[in-house]
Amino acid sequence: MRIKEHPILGKPPEKRTIEFTCDGKTITGLEGEPIAMALEAAGILIHRYTKKHHQPRGVFCAIGRCTDCVMVVNGQPNVRTCITPLEEGMKVQTQYGVSAQEQ
Repeated sequence: MRIKEHPILGKPPEKRTIEFTCDGKTITGLEGEPIAMALEAAGILIHRYTKKHHQPRGVFCAIGRCTDCVMVVNGQPNVRTCITPLEEGMKVQTQYGVSAQEQ
């Protein structure tokens, strides 16, 4: 869900549409928006599975504090997607425990 117009702030500035991949699927998003928001706009709500009980997690706080939204981005695990800006060609993967490998 993206804000298209705000009653006080007005319309947000236009952003370029770019492509990135999530678990091998090509998705479009807006350059510079948080990765998590681009994923949510595409209907992807699960970002990781917990190490011990393999429970799904997604965006919770959306300010980078809780780490529920961490994913593997360009091979780097534990990236907080709610505060990481989206860039063209990023490779995003669901995180299983502490890596992209299902455990």
